[in-house]
Parts: sequence; structure tokens; C-alpha cells
Amino acid sequence: MNFKKRTNFLFGVLLLTGSLLAQNVCVSTPKTSLVLSAPEGGTLRHLYYGNRLSEADLQNISAAEANHAAYPEYGLNAPVETALAVKHADGNMTLQLEVLNVTTEKEGNAVTTVVALKDKVYPFFVNVCYRAWQDADVIESWTEISHQEKKPVVLNQFASGYLPIRRGDVWLSHLSGSWANEGVLTQEPLTPGMKVIKNKDGVRNSHTDHAEVMFSLDGRPQENTGNVIGAALCYSGNYKLRIETHDDEYHHFFAGINEENSTYSLKKDELFRTPELALTYSNEGLSGGSRNFHRWARLHKLAHGTTPRKILLNSWEGVYFDINQQGMDQMMADIASMGGELFVMDDGWFGDKYPRKNDSSSLGDWVVDKNKLPNGIEGLLSDAKKHGVKFGIWIEPEMANTTSELYEKHPDWVLKASERDVVLGRGGTQVVLDLANPAVQDFVFGVVDNLMTSYPEIDYIKWDANMSVQNHGSQYLTKDNQSHMYIEFHRGFEKICQRIRAKYPDLTIQACASGGGRANYGVLPYFDEFWVSDNTDALQRVYMQWGTSYFFPAIAMASHISAAPNHQTFRTIPLKYRIDVAMSGRLGMEIQPKNMTEEEKALCKNAIAEYKTIRPVVQLGDIYRLLSPYDKQGVASLMYVAPEKDKAVFYWWKTEHFCNQHLPRVKMAGLCADKQYRVHELNRIDNVPLNYEGKSFSGAYLMANGLEIPYNHKVDYHKQNDYSSRVLYLEEVK
Repeated sequence: MNFKKRTNFLFGVLLLTGSLLAQNVCVSTPKTSLVLSAPEGGTLRHLYYGNRLSEADLQNISAAEANHAAYPEYGLNAPVETALAVKHADGNMTLQLEVLNVTTEKEGNAVTTVVALKDKVYPFFVNVCYRAWQDADVIESWTEISHQEKKPVVLNQFASGYLPIRRGDVWLSHLSGSWANEGVLTQEPLTPGMKVIKNKDGVRNSHTDHAEVMFSLDGRPQENTGNVIGAALCYSGNYKLRIETHDDEYHHFFAGINEENSTYSLKKDELFRTPELALTYSNEGLSGGSRNFHRWARLHKLAHGTTPRKILLNSWEGVYFDINQQGMDQMMADIASMGGELFVMDDGWFGDKYPRKNDSSSLGDWVVDKNKLPNGIEGLLSDAKKHGVKFGIWIEPEMANTTSELYEKHPDWVLKASERDVVLGRGGTQVVLDLANPAVQDFVFGVVDNLMTSYPEIDYIKWDANMSVQNHGSQYLTKDNQSHMYIEFHRGFEKICQRIRAKYPDLTIQACASGGGRANYGVLPYFDEFWVSDNTDALQRVYMQWGTSYFFPAIAMASHISAAPNHQTFRTIPLKYRIDVAMSGRLGMEIQPKNMTEEEKALCKNAIAEYKTIRPVVQLGDIYRLLSPYDKQGVASLMYVAPEKDKAVFYWWKTEHFCNQHLPRVKMAGLCADKQYRVHELNRIDNVPLNYEGKSFSGAYLMANGLEIPYNHKVDYHKQNDYSSRVLYLEEVK
């Protein structure tokens, strides 16, 4: 960004205090304000973050609020946690930053404010930057670090941002998990001590923990009431979130790149830019914070975020590696017959010298296996056109197998520590390519470019990444810069993504990384969606998608109807329930249709047709989570409401099954009290409709009372089971 083009702009009130010009800087979105004190020659200090302030309150905010350094630096107050810590060339490990000036610039729907800081002694500079979106209640903060010292300065710590949060009954909501169990929600009170959430995977940063959190400021978290601060670090690599509760009146929150084994040697005049930390504030509970993040994501942080997604069939669980031309044609015909719009051929289609028969070979050799696909990609595209569906394909371009022609030609392209044997991953042969290397960046870009140049009709790419960084070592970086490996890997990854998007702006790309390993806002500007989890079990997906929805919109969450018994949990769940869960995200299928009965195909065909009706509401609407599965009340429920509040979709899933069970009645939310809504059940399997089918109720009634949901389905005896779910479509009666 060219900061020379910015013009000086003074926010708030100017007061002359001693020799310093006391300048309050107000960074505002439509409903929120973040206020800083930025006196020229003084310390940049944080005063306030919360509901948008009036001009009258802004006048006196300095007197009402405690102040903290807005970007605390290490050295002259060593006992406290800091955002920035360095070692100067002369060995001095202190900083003392003072404000030089404040500038602002309007960029489209955002206003960017930059507070320029300089050390009082050394020619060391930090720009503390804020981007306030005027069409979404999110403020992004980041820093730009540079210096003009004669020799490199070592950056030991370099957080993107810091926020003090007043102590009280503050609770933290965050996500954790593992492969096939991603997005698990934990909610806990903040207590004295240090809470650290971090990732060191190197490639996939959201399996075990997430770089997004929410703070409930006034007690146990509530979905639709209460004051909430949300934070999301927009980074694809290793991160660290720190929350220190020391002996003062505040929790101190820091977020940024994980500095462990990543000290950075900053050269003279080099600019080090930290990733954005996105902040939001809501007085409408956790769901309010989610709605803010979702709107911001769809408008600004997700590729094609306002374009509804296609309904697809992915081949993975249907055939795994058993790819062949006839089988792909059959699956395309089946998804087309059910109303689907896209077919995606997954792993197993490539390799010449080393054909891809399992996960132990061929990564890096992105040529068609003519034994499996004698007519090549051209034949598949021809079949897709014949059936009236689009075609997509799977790749894993950042990886290789040691059993591959690529590795035989370029063993120097993989991450490997000098003097050590390479550490192998999946299949006993997988390795990670060194994306710091420009030649490797060209190769990875070329994987996509070659496919799209040769076959421009390809509509969708599923981009996978199935290995973490197992050994610390870059064969490209110099010996004295090995600590830059993780950072340079993700810089290289971003450069590749930028090149792909510049040349193929309309291509749909899914981020898959052993399932949900890349659900983060560092990746999503270049990807349209992510695979929530390799676990497609509908009951467990209720929990995983619930947690994931805290930060990511439904349009980005791929959710597929799969087989029974489920391939991961081996649980047998009826098709109706599987459909109802999948319809709460970006609907797709992960199944072999030829193994389905005609009745099952008919049910899916009907569901796809009905999903097309509700797709704009689900993918572009506002989420209201109503009853959490984590509350263990036997049911989970949420809904999406169109921005105009003329349509809504209500989901209800039974999660526990007992005789003489008593479930809570779920009140709706987000509707217009004065509007009348007609109720229509989607995916109905009951022999008789619900009592209120086709009836109309006011938004006021539905939000105060909800509707009584039967605990079981009224079906023929031989079709009865222990699962129950409902999807209700509400449409305004005009």
C-alpha cells in the first residue's frame, strides 16, 4: 500500500497538554468504535473498543477509560507481555516507540488509519494500521515493521495486534479438535494466568486449534444476547494467541505469527508486514459476532463470497482411488439425474511411471493415468457436457511422494534439514515442497495453469494438503536464515495463490487439508470454500459445523450427504437426517449413487430441488444459533434469515434418543415481528404433514414461542428409526 498518497486526518478531539498534541483517533464501523490516544511524540495508547460512540462521549472518553499501550514493546517494562520484541545490531533488546503522525485514507468501503511510530533512539519504525469496513462491523489491525539500522535487526516477537479486555465474568469460546473431529467448541471462564492457543503444523493450522476466538464480556456465553468481542487472525501458517490475566484489571490479548523457531532477521529498509487481526464487537451475543464475521467474509475475505455455490457430487467416498472413465461417467449421470450441477473427480487419476493406486506414490506427477482414463480429461469433460453438469478435479500441488518422477528429478525441492534424512509422512513416502523456493512456486502455479490452459472448461479444483512440516529445514534458504522457513513457506503459498487468482479469477477452488486443516482467513481470500472435515457422519457434523459457524459462513462450509454406515464412525444414520444436516451448509454429496435405492435417489432429488429454493437464504443469509448441541438438551437448532427478513430456514436435529424424552421448545430469532410467515416443511418423509404445514404465524409469535416439533417421524413401521430432524421454510405472506 502506498502510504504517501494518504492525507493527514485528525479524528476526535485535539487538546494541548504540555508539549504534546493529545490526539484521539477514532476508528469506526457502522456500529462500533475503537479509540486510541496518539499524541505526537508520545505513546500510542488504547482507550476504548465497543459500541459506536457519540460525538459527546468521544469528547470525554479519555477521562472515563483506562489506557494501555496499544502495541506494547519489550524492554522498558520487561515483566509484562508484549506484542513486539527485537534485538538491535548492537545487542540492545529494548524499544521505546513514540508517535510520529496519524494518516488516513478511504479505500472503497473501508477507511484505513495508520499510526506511524519510531523508536526514540534507533531508526526503527512501526506502522500500526487499522482498516475499518464501512459495510461490515469488522476492524482489521496489522503492523508494518522496518528500520534503517546499519545491520539486520532480529525480530523475536511480532504480534499483529493487542487488545485489553476489562476483567469481570469474561468467558472464552474457541475451537479445537483433530482429524475427523474438527471445530469442537470449548467455552471457559478466563482465570488468572496465561492462556495460549497456538499451532505449529507448518501447513495446516486449524485441525488442532483455531486462530479465532470470542470473548463473552458479561458472563456465560449466550447466543443471541450479551456483549461479545470476536477476533480472527488472518494467517495460513503457524500462529499464537496469548491471553494474560496478571494482577491488574484487564485480560491482555495478543495474536500473531507464532515466533517459536521463527525469529526473523530484518534487513535495512526491508518491510515486515504482519497478518491482519480482524476484530468485531456485538451486543447480540455470539450469533451477533458470527453474523458480523460472516458478512465481512462474504463481502471482503472469501473468494466469490456473494456468489451462490453449486451442488456437487465428489467421488472420494464413492470410489476412493478406483478411478476409471466408465465409473466417472456413471457418477456424472447420477448426479445430473438428481439435479446436481457439478461433479468432482477426487484422488487417483494421475501418474505415468508411478500410477496413483494408493497414497504412497505419484504426488507431483500431474499427468493423466491413461490406463484408468484412456480418453483423458477431454473424455471426462465431454461426458460432463453430455450430462449437463460442470466438472472439477482434485490436486495436491504443494506435496510430493519420494516415489515420483518429480522427486527423482528434484530432491532439492522438498523441505529437509541439512545433514539429516528426509522425514516422510502419509503413505510412508510423502514430503512437503519448499514453497520458499521461487522454482517450486513456479511449479505449483504450473500445476493449476497447465490444467486450466489445457482444459479451460474445468470449473472447480479441490486443493488438498495432507502433511504437516515434519522436519525443520529449507534447502533453498541460506544457513543463517533457516528460522525464516515457516514464514517464507506461507509467503510463497500466498504468492502462488495470488498468481492463480490473477489469471483465473472465476475458477472455484476448495481448500481441503486432511479435511478441515485450512479453515482460516489467511487462505480464504483465494479459496471459495473449505472441506469442514473428512468425517461426513451427520450427527458428528452437527457439532463440528456448529463450532465452525462461529467464524465462517455457510457458503464456505462444504457439507455432503454420505453413505450409511458412515465410512468414518460406522454409524448408521437415516438418509433424511443426513440430508437435513448437509442442507445447513454448502450442499453436496459424497457417495456412490449406484449403491442407492431408487427411493433414496428420489429423496435426494427432491432435497436438491428444495435446497435450490433456500440456497440464497442459507448461503447469503444471517445465522441465528438457537439451541446448542453442546448444551446436551437432546436437540440442536439454528436458522438462517434473509437480509430482507422475508424468508428464513429453520433447522432442528434430535441428538439424543430416549423413551419418555422431554425436549425444550425452541424459540426462533431474527424475524420481523410484524411480518406473517407461512410454514412449509422441506424434505418431508412423514405420512401426514405437520399440523401447521401451510399455516401462517407472526414473527413476534415465532420468536416468543417457536413451534412444537414432533419428537419422531410418522412413517410406516418398517421405516421407523431413532433419528428425527426437521427443516422448515418460512416465507413472508404479502
